[in-house]
Amino acid sequence: MHFSTSLASLALVISGVIAAPYSSHLSKRCTNSATDRSCWGDYDLSTDYYSEVPDTGVTREYWFELVNTTAALDGVSRNVLLVNGTFPGPTIIADWGDTVVVHLYNGLTNNGTGLHFHGIRQNYTNQMDGVPSITQCPTAPGESITYTWRATQYGTTWYHSHFALQAWEGVLGGIIINGPATSNYDEDKGVLFLNDWTHATADQVYLSAESSGPPTLDNGLINGTNVYGSLGSRFETTVTSGSSYRFRIVNGAIDSMFKFMIDNHNLTVIAADLVPIVPYTTSVLSIGMGQRYDVIVNMTEATADYWIRAIPQTTCSDNDNADNIMGILRYDSTSTSDPTTSAWTYTDNCDDEDMSNLVPYLALDASTDSVEDDFAVTVGKSNNVFKWYMAATTFVAEWDNPTLLQVYDGSTEFTTSSHVIQLDTANEWVYFIIETAMAVPHPIHLHGHDFYVLAQGTGTYDSSTVTLGLTNPPRRDVAMLPGSGYLVIGFLTDNPGAWLMHCHIGWHTSEGFALQLVERYSEIAALIDSDTLNSTCAAWDTYVAASSVVEDDSGV
Repeated sequence: MHFSTSLASLALVISGVIAAPYSSHLSKRCTNSATDRSCWGDYDLSTDYYSEVPDTGVTREYWFELVNTTAALDGVSRNVLLVNGTFPGPTIIADWGDTVVVHLYNGLTNNGTGLHFHGIRQNYTNQMDGVPSITQCPTAPGESITYTWRATQYGTTWYHSHFALQAWEGVLGGIIINGPATSNYDEDKGVLFLNDWTHATADQVYLSAESSGPPTLDNGLINGTNVYGSLGSRFETTVTSGSSYRFRIVNGAIDSMFKFMIDNHNLTVIAADLVPIVPYTTSVLSIGMGQRYDVIVNMTEATADYWIRAIPQTTCSDNDNADNIMGILRYDSTSTSDPTTSAWTYTDNCDDEDMSNLVPYLALDASTDSVEDDFAVTVGKSNNVFKWYMAATTFVAEWDNPTLLQVYDGSTEFTTSSHVIQLDTANEWVYFIIETAMAVPHPIHLHGHDFYVLAQGTGTYDSSTVTLGLTNPPRRDVAMLPGSGYLVIGFLTDNPGAWLMHCHIGWHTSEGFALQLVERYSEIAALIDSDTLNSTCAAWDTYVAASSVVEDDSGV
């Protein structure tokens, strides 16, 4: 129950007309091709995509329906929640500068929902961020909501539900925004999802996570499939000797950092999250929860079959099938044999890729003039369940009273548990120092921004001994907070809205490891579509009254 790895068979609806995903409407100064991926019509890799975006005039429109069903992704059947009945869901494909419209119908029997477009900056479109409790009330069963946003970045990302643990029940899919690339390649293989998997539902497993800590997971999936014992089937992809291929790797796991590799083949990394980088080569790629890397693989090996591996790191997770989360890369499409190749050597750890390798192609510096906040991360128990804390606050928001509704109504008083950090000054640099004394690493994700990774390390952060990297530091939207260590990030307050920052481990988000930034409060109300906001909340209130819904997690 997974998609083909080739994009050739996919089509999009563009203003009501079916068109191939790579149809060029920007054939002006230059043409993006296998021999010159750096250009894009009148634009190229040197274009500052934070301030300049192609005006394509094209709208890409999608219709999604969430459904309750069963699936045996690794051969073991379980209840799942899916987008249009597939895992992963349909891939959103657009060109840089296009407008994307997603019509979401909640066909679930007993769940609210909201669809978050992970890593999409939503520049001045905060209400489209799709986060119940923050930018909307949950969309009730039987109701629809439409999200409209502009593809101001290019590269690879994904969408997923931001309602409870729904993303890890199957509500997720890929996003490809076509644009220039920092290295040439012949063919795009599309999104390659890496997921961990349980044979009980994520909601059932969460009960154990709350009371006893992170559970041992049953298995993992590559693009929605794998084996378990004698059951299931492998993901397979076929290549041509001498050609080069782009793979868009997404870690959609709830609690597994992966080492990704293709036996005998090196990976040329060209993007980290939605930021094009100066290419570098590696045999093993470390990818944390929520992160994405675009890689190019040259097919220079002997005609044979090779294992594709996603190896959960035991340093920060447990998986009963850790050595067997594999797919197959075949040079011969008629082959049905299992590969006999060996894995690359690696060190089991939960560290990010080396920051010195993640050099943005578009060079931008961070500012020395900033305001700072320091957040200590801790964990404790409340009523015998685990809760995560940032700056001594465990996050709890309200499904029926989202932050945008409060802002629209003129409220300036936020509850302590909704953990609002107000950033009222426009175009001001803000640094966040996030630290933990615990040995558990965490993927930190910020909505509405690419942040600059200014420092990352183990031990206690000390400004007198740690030098911040301000000259073209890595930019991305998910970075690892090392166990027993610190992460320093910075960004410019250039995007009014209510933005969530949270750990992307599913259990931890639900257990309160989050805060929200209310950025440029005075400008937010004018950006809100109050009719949609209020009607979504009214429908949710009606559903809650009829169904006795109880919020039993952090609300995001």
